[in-house]
Amino acid sequence: MIQETPNLAGNSRFRQLTDQISSLIYLSHSIKVFPSKWKLIRNKLEEITSILSSLPPEIQDSGNPNTILSGIIELFQDTTTCCNNLANKCIECTYSGKLLMQSDLDIIFAKFDKNLKCLVEFVNNDPSISNVNYAIVVSKPGFNANRDDIKFYVKDLMCRFKVGKIEMKKQALICFNEVIQEDERYVKFAMEVDGLVNVLIKFLSSKDVGVQEEGLKSVVTICGFDSYKNVLVGMGIVSSLVKVLENGSDLGKELATRCLMKITMNSDNSWSVSANGGVSILLKICGSGCDEGVFGGELVGLACGVLRNLIGVEEIKRFVVEEGAILMCIKLVKSKNEASQIGAIELIQVMASGNEFVRGLIVNEGGIRVLVRVIDPKSLYSSKAREKSMKAVMMLCTDSVGYMNSLRTYGFLDHILYFLQNGEVSIQESALRTAFWLSANSDEFKKAMGDAGFIQEIVKFLDAKSFEGREMAAETLLRLVMMPRNQKRFVQNDQNVTLLLKLVDLQEGNSGNRKLLLSIIMSLTFCNEGRRKILCSEYLKNIEKLADDQVLDAKRIIRNLSSNRLRSMIRGIWHS
Repeated sequence: MIQETPNLAGNSRFRQLTDQISSLIYLSHSIKVFPSKWKLIRNKLEEITSILSSLPPEIQDSGNPNTILSGIIELFQDTTTCCNNLANKCIECTYSGKLLMQSDLDIIFAKFDKNLKCLVEFVNNDPSISNVNYAIVVSKPGFNANRDDIKFYVKDLMCRFKVGKIEMKKQALICFNEVIQEDERYVKFAMEVDGLVNVLIKFLSSKDVGVQEEGLKSVVTICGFDSYKNVLVGMGIVSSLVKVLENGSDLGKELATRCLMKITMNSDNSWSVSANGGVSILLKICGSGCDEGVFGGELVGLACGVLRNLIGVEEIKRFVVEEGAILMCIKLVKSKNEASQIGAIELIQVMASGNEFVRGLIVNEGGIRVLVRVIDPKSLYSSKAREKSMKAVMMLCTDSVGYMNSLRTYGFLDHILYFLQNGEVSIQESALRTAFWLSANSDEFKKAMGDAGFIQEIVKFLDAKSFEGREMAAETLLRLVMMPRNQKRFVQNDQNVTLLLKLVDLQEGNSGNRKLLLSIIMSLTFCNEGRRKILCSEYLKNIEKLADDQVLDAKRIIRNLSSNRLRSMIRGIWHS
């Protein structure tokens, strides 16, 4: 049982209070009943202790504290004494009823909370404290710190968030951001601290730019955890983020946009952004990017990203389109900033997805022509912008003969062929994926690809490092050589047939890629020159081996070759 500390000489009432609270915290750990209630009380006591310990030494050591502070200390002592009595009753199980005790514990918690608010208000307004600059004294726990050390550190920072002056808040936020980025355990414990989210939201409205920006950095990190996004949204953070987006500093706007980007990955949160006017503000930011420099390209690209998430909701998509987003995006694609270009291209792609009417609007505004210009090797766009543009073109033109034909008019095939021949690895893969898509279209397109020189370039990818690349190349080639004209082109190069026959032997098991290669070889048996080169190749034995192993496609190839050889012999005898 706690005994009330006597008023010893040299000990201030301030010291007596901190001792009382520390003893009560210690005692609370031994209480077995109403554990959730006592945990809340204990957390509040720890918060009070941390704030008291953060006060300047001259306040703590004074035997005659400030009159207002003296009154607050007296309130705390009275509440602590009452709480101590309740603690003893819980330990000894001498309370009269569970419901009554639960009510008493709720009341005592509310009293501590009220006392704490009085203390915070005093610290924030008392001039004798406001003029004192004191640093955060609790050291950051080491890498292997235990749970208790981390919780104590987080709660200490939380206290400085509440009672510190501007510089202290900023310093505490810097320390907080450092630890939550280094170790996700700090995020978990921080989110368990009562009132943290409300404090962070308050920071977003701070008139001090530094505090606002550091608060946004905290929110960006916390938003990276799926389990906490909806907690932030539920506490009303979207409204604060939209206000920063409208009136904050350049860095503040960028950070707010990053937060919204993460939050709106869940489409359920899209309406919250829309309800707070966020869509119009985002469109304004993107539109300003068309004027080259009103907003930075990074911010414009991020704003496009948030809009991309939001238009997953059809009603929001309709609004965005009606507000002129299509023409705005086309202008951004032509801008000089890569982030703006890429953000706009991705937004165009999502707007076109699943909506024929919007797709038609984009095409009518010159969307296909602009995207093809990005892919033009003579243009100054980055490889990443070109890759994004290829994807957008495929989205716009799929299932439309008219749109596909316009690609040939704009030189799209030549651009894709160029990057198959000369591009970096990533853009070569994108070009191969685009060629695969093109080859699935009409016979006219397949002929055009053969005429343009795609066949020989696709052959080079048959032994690519990635399985996906090899498979796409084989299927693309199969589609192309189904055309007699392309069969002749393929076999003109002696090495092409040799490579096919060699690769068949290198495929593991009955893989899908081997099946594609065998299908290509089968198509070549319908071409006189193809049959001749297969029969003359030293690697024909690979097909014969597979046929002996009862591989059906290989048996068909051998049967086809034999049948055609027999017909040739009969035809020769007949004409002799």
